[in-house]
This record gives sequence, C-alpha cells and structure tokens, in this order.
Amino acid sequence: MPLQIGQPAPEFQSHDTEKNLVNLSDFRGRSVVLLFFPAAFTSICTAELCSVRDEISLFNNLNAEVIGISVDMPFSLKKFKEEQHLNFSLLSDFNKTISTSYHCLYENFAGWMHGVSKRGAFVIDKDGIIQYAEVLENAGELPNLAEVKKSLENL
Repeated sequence: MPLQIGQPAPEFQSHDTEKNLVNLSDFRGRSVVLLFFPAAFTSICTAELCSVRDEISLFNNLNAEVIGISVDMPFSLKKFKEEQHLNFSLLSDFNKTISTSYHCLYENFAGWMHGVSKRGAFVIDKDGIIQYAEVLENAGELPNLAEVKKSLENL
C-alpha cells in the first residue's frame, strides 16, 4: 500500500556522494524533500534535478533539506553531482531498501531492467511525518514541484 499523508516517514540509512552515512532522523527539526529518480545522466532526471538546483534558495528559505535518491552507485552519483553542479545531497540506494520502503521501485523498467527507482517526491515535516507524497509510474513525467513547494509553505 502506498505511503499516505499523515503517516510517519520510513526511517532510512544510506551513503551520500562523499561516503557519509545519512539517516532521515538526522534532519529532525527541519523539513525534508525526498526526490526519487530513476538514473543519473539521463535527460529527464538531469532536467528535474537541475531545476531544483536552480531554485535551491526557495527550499533553503523554507528550512527544507533536499535529498535526491536513486539506485545508482555513490561513485556515479558523485560524478553526476559534480558535472551538474547540484547543490543538495544525493544518496545511493544501491541496495534498494529506501526505494522499497517508499514504494518507489519498478520491478521492471524499460522492459528488461529490474529494481530501478520510480520518480517520486515526498515532503516530510520537522517531526518526520509525510505531508506530501507523489509516486509516478511513468518515468517520463516529472513530480509536481509547485505542489511540493506549496506543501512546504504550509508547514
């Protein structure tokens, strides 16, 4: 069953591009925007994350931490982050535990790849409660970032 607004966000632990261990609970007291994306270096994912990069001050002004998550290896994500000048954290969900717990994992992607993150967006409030949840079945679609921002503004 998909995660719902008002539910506690599933705790997770993963490594960022600098090999730091990151837990969702590290951000208690701040809002968090989780952006799941299928793969680094693809056109739609690059466009999505670069649009967030270009508006990071809006998220910062709302005291929100933005975190991108994909099943890519940390080394690939580091190169992607550097090349795109991304100014927020990227986490590797190589073992697919986060994507699974957030119901953001394709069993089959593009007909033959297994275990790729779906595109999704979650807003988690300072107490760890989900305030916005969107999981897209079509990887060609983008999450509604206007609704993500609106959700943050209402916190």
